[in-house]
Amino acid sequence: MTTRRTFLRGAAASAATVGIGAVGVGAALPGIASAHSGRSGRVPRNAISIQLYTLRGIMGDDPEPVLSALADIGYRRVEMAGLYGRSAEEMARMLRRHHLHATSTHTGLDGDLDQVIADARTLGHRYVVVPWANYSTIAQWESFADRLENAGKVLRRAGFKAGYHNHAHEFALIEGKRPFDVIASRTTARNVHFELDLYWAVVGGVDPVAFFRQHHPRVRQYHVKDRAADGGFADLGTGNIDFARIFTSTAVEEYIVENDQPADALVTAQVGYDYLRNLRW
Repeated sequence: MTTRRTFLRGAAASAATVGIGAVGVGAALPGIASAHSGRSGRVPRNAISIQLYTLRGIMGDDPEPVLSALADIGYRRVEMAGLYGRSAEEMARMLRRHHLHATSTHTGLDGDLDQVIADARTLGHRYVVVPWANYSTIAQWESFADRLENAGKVLRRAGFKAGYHNHAHEFALIEGKRPFDVIASRTTARNVHFELDLYWAVVGGVDPVAFFRQHHPRVRQYHVKDRAADGGFADLGTGNIDFARIFTSTAVEEYIVENDQPADALVTAQVGYDYLRNLRW
């Protein structure tokens, strides 16, 4: 507890120096700093989450201290990325002890779907999201999209919402088509929603606002991940993605903090939470 309190004091001081504005580097990529206007608002506290993949380097085989630190920061939601050697029941008890709700998870759907559903029920998930797919032909993407739709139907009937999380490669042409367009056209809003990773959308040349409007109401979750000046990952508010511009024109059910390669995962968690709590538009 002493170590965790010491960390939180230090991280809070670091976060205070970050501020909440995007670094002004022009509008060379969609979503990067530009003037915004429209409705005013803030991210609701109960809509802020964090992808535990961000903290994988410090979770080890005892995730409880990390979960405790996240709760101390202020998080009430997390998105799972595996069970870290624990059973679903053990992880559920751990989460309850720290008043955390694992509302979402990343998992593949080509395996034992009955087990996915059982674990989702035990852990209290609402969303079951496929985090990655990559194929070299459109026929393979079509087959994947059909499997995703079928799995989404099964999950919906079980009381869950299936989703797909993008990277950048889904927006690159293969045989004259974008894989993401294949996914969107061969799945239905009833069975598959989109968890839009804002960093990867920007890297893929996609304007998140235009994407949201095109696919509304299927965009239900954001991975809120910032882009450094060199194109790498950055903690929220220290990069050049203009989240205020995006959030002014869109609204989702969850805003999930993530950094694929954090320098210090708990600082990333603290800075990300504070950024979303303090952001205004």
